[in-house]
Amino acid sequence: MDLRIFTEPQQGATYDDVLRVAQATERLGFDGFFRSDHYLAMGDGDGLPGPTDAWTTLAGLARETERIRLGTLVSSATFRPPGVLAIQVAQVDQMSGGRVELGLGAGWFAAEHAAYGIPFPEKRFGLLTEQLEVLTGLWSTPVGERFAHHGDHYTLTDSPALPKPVQHAGRDGAAGVPVIVGGNGPRRTPALAARFATEYNAAFPEIADIPAAFARVRSACEEAGRPPEELVYSVALVLAVGADEAELARRAAAIGREPAELREHGVAGTVAEAVDRVGALREMGVERLYLQVLDLGDLDHLELVASEVAPQVR
Repeated sequence: MDLRIFTEPQQGATYDDVLRVAQATERLGFDGFFRSDHYLAMGDGDGLPGPTDAWTTLAGLARETERIRLGTLVSSATFRPPGVLAIQVAQVDQMSGGRVELGLGAGWFAAEHAAYGIPFPEKRFGLLTEQLEVLTGLWSTPVGERFAHHGDHYTLTDSPALPKPVQHAGRDGAAGVPVIVGGNGPRRTPALAARFATEYNAAFPEIADIPAAFARVRSACEEAGRPPEELVYSVALVLAVGADEAELARRAAAIGREPAELREHGVAGTVAEAVDRVGALREMGVERLYLQVLDLGDLDHLELVASEVAPQVR
């Protein structure tokens, strides 16, 4: 099982806070560090000191880590024009030595758009589809050739399609970073994953719904003439593990959740319970697990999972 740490810095974290967690992620042997891409805190928190931009943060982490994979889960298609995003991601990929992955979604949090003057169209799935067309088209265009796109949302004319990512994760070995498409939609999301993704991610699903979600993506791949096994199948779930019940209760309280609810919906409980949950996820076809860490000051939490859970599930 590939284990990655997934954070939500918009809830209140500086770059230095994020850096400490990313470097602990690497030191402790996890496989990747991912962050959300949001500009406004959710819930009752004040979000102080304010949001950090996801791709600016990842650029810094690219130079201050050496091994772990880095990326977003997920960037919103509403935030950046695809040509600009293609340049940003390719540059961070180069800065990291080829360790970047792009999670991209349609966006959903209307309040953050209103707060920072970002347009939030009512219908966004077409926007997301075109972004994926442009991103993969720019990256896969051979050096020396030009790229053009004339769509409902974006027009690119005579683009040199530079720079290229270091990685060649595109279809048929073309230049490109791994693309993560996620969501729980029954039809359009699986089709989009089959067309563009190297990974399908189910974010915070009901545990019992995971096999059906994966089955829909496999079916969409078959309909598109793509081998389903080309995709990695992953889930993101909240993490709350304690060495004993008192430690679990303390960690649950720190993030404003109840132990029983965390046990039902996340990788949570005692070490033994966490190991059992990961084993059950593997039986459902999960190949990669994003562990959502909400208390960025609790590095002992990562130490516990790395030393007691990870050795039993890999």
